[in-house]
Amino acid sequence: MCAHLRWALLPVSVPINPSVALAQDVASVVEAEEDEDEEIIVQATRSRRRVQDEPLRVEVITREEIEEKLLMRPGNIAMLVNETGGVRVQVTAPSLGAANIRVQGMDGRYTQLLADGLPLYGGQASSLGVLQVAPTDLGQVEVIKGAASALYGPSALGGVINLVSRRPGEEPEIETLLNATTRGGQDVTAYAAGKIGPDLGASMTGGFHRQSRQDLDDDGWIDMPRYARWSVRPRLFWEGRDGASAYLTAGAMVEDRVGGTEPGATVPDGSAFPQEQRTRRFDAGIVAEAPVAGLGTVHFRGAAMTQGHDHLFGDVAEDDRHGTLFAEASVAGGSAGTPWVAGVAIQRDVFRSETFPAFDYTHTVPAVFGQVEHDLHEALTVAASARLDVHSVYGTQLSPRLSMLYRPGPWRVRASVGRGFYAPTPFVEEIEEAGLSRLEPLGDLEAETARSASIDVGYARGPVEASMTLFGSNITHATRIDPVAADRVRLVNVDGPTRVRGTELLLRYRWKQMTVSGSYVFTHSTEPNPDGGGRVRTPLTPRHTGGLVAMWEDHDKGRVGVEAYYTGRQRLDDNPYRSVSRPYVHLGVLGEVVVGKARLFVNAENLLNVRQTRYEPVLLPARAPDGRWTVEVWAPTDGFVLNGGVRLRFGGAH
Repeated sequence: MCAHLRWALLPVSVPINPSVALAQDVASVVEAEEDEDEEIIVQATRSRRRVQDEPLRVEVITREEIEEKLLMRPGNIAMLVNETGGVRVQVTAPSLGAANIRVQGMDGRYTQLLADGLPLYGGQASSLGVLQVAPTDLGQVEVIKGAASALYGPSALGGVINLVSRRPGEEPEIETLLNATTRGGQDVTAYAAGKIGPDLGASMTGGFHRQSRQDLDDDGWIDMPRYARWSVRPRLFWEGRDGASAYLTAGAMVEDRVGGTEPGATVPDGSAFPQEQRTRRFDAGIVAEAPVAGLGTVHFRGAAMTQGHDHLFGDVAEDDRHGTLFAEASVAGGSAGTPWVAGVAIQRDVFRSETFPAFDYTHTVPAVFGQVEHDLHEALTVAASARLDVHSVYGTQLSPRLSMLYRPGPWRVRASVGRGFYAPTPFVEEIEEAGLSRLEPLGDLEAETARSASIDVGYARGPVEASMTLFGSNITHATRIDPVAADRVRLVNVDGPTRVRGTELLLRYRWKQMTVSGSYVFTHSTEPNPDGGGRVRTPLTPRHTGGLVAMWEDHDKGRVGVEAYYTGRQRLDDNPYRSVSRPYVHLGVLGEVVVGKARLFVNAENLLNVRQTRYEPVLLPARAPDGRWTVEVWAPTDGFVLNGGVRLRFGGAH
């Protein structure tokens, strides 16, 4: 269920660090009294500007909306970001339930997923990454759309999703949540935070999530995979009296996931095809800053992540390991009207396969970057940033970005243009679903590059907020899978650009405890025809999507909300049952009531029971050359789901 869409209309200022922004201290957000021009100040902004005065728009999902999503999907952030205008969570492997995040019609591999500004999920988060992150301890979520390599490097060609942790308050607090679903899912999460000294705070988050396997259409293929996942994450927050601060985090996650054929069942060729994935991920990160007299403010960020996978694709077992090391140092300074930053960074991404070592790679990317903002007039601000990456495989790449903000009265007009690049790896969507066994060794690929531009017009006065965005991107040298035999494929650069054009419309109206929000997104995405001759619509990219949400909320009593989401037709690729999907509507209802320290909730999702297997089989009649046994997913695979539970909170500020 969508929240108030409040975040979608409130641009958040990006810290002027153009390499890895929105880090630990972004979690400290100060909200002024609501008036005709609601004000949110992000403390990590080195220029200390109001969010309304920052040239680059970053949309924010606030803690209020995050709490609503906790009641609907406590186990992962998929629903949290999926109901964001211009952002779509696309299922990439129905056998395991894997999914990635597509921003403004661009492939999910171009979206960088960060935690407190750090690549704790790797330089390229796997397609299960978005399903392995619970929203329990999130303070807010920032979304940057379009080529953001000037800010975040080569993994942010299409945009950035940054997950910002909650900070401990002055009073200790403990929260727990218990949830169960009608599809055999259970969630248990816990969060504890408090001060352990005058300058030191700490938090601890843990969770257990499980789902039983479900074959909803009785065809022997598991529509909802079985999984069990444990996770734990401690954090330390230190704030010195001289303006210095530091943030430390560490995390561990263990998950076993099973899909494919049911025991005793077979695929159309008469064989069993189980699919399994065991994941073990460990990470750690640090963010620190300190003022230095005569120099400015010195910032340091660092992170390390290791992730092991044990895969099973039918009778082929694949074991591999991913690793990421990241470090960055920068200096920020300048006058009140002209803040600047400059720094250096290095990131190293490693992949090692025990089964197919021909696909091993090591990408080492040192970089230098800089950014400057300047107030040309009290109503006009410009910002320019650039980053030079020296990629060990794909050479030197320059990623510039220029942004402008004009703010007459209650209006905000933003314009932004930028360029970015992406370093190809074997892990496109088809390979993440089917494995490496049928992929030819990579040849001489070129870096994928994109140029993007956007114009955003926003208005906010009284109970009304509105926003319209025009966006466009041209992607060159995009990679795709081409068949070379009945059971072999190769990864190639596409000859010709992929073009994305679109618009987003958002409207919100508040009346006392009631909020009504509406959204509409038009996306026109085309790519060169793989069969030759002209261009075709990009698969799994609906032209029309929209939503309407109404929410009543009283913090002392509870909340009631209803939602309706429309998804238009999508072109399908290599689907023997249809070439274009059906449009569908997703309806949901949420209710929560406060009883003392407890909040009892019930949530009904997909009331119309839209499910792809009600219209066609998900299994292919024959195995695809890349190894897949399933068609592309264009609609929900779980149908109607009812969930409910209780959330308990002790201490803290309510």
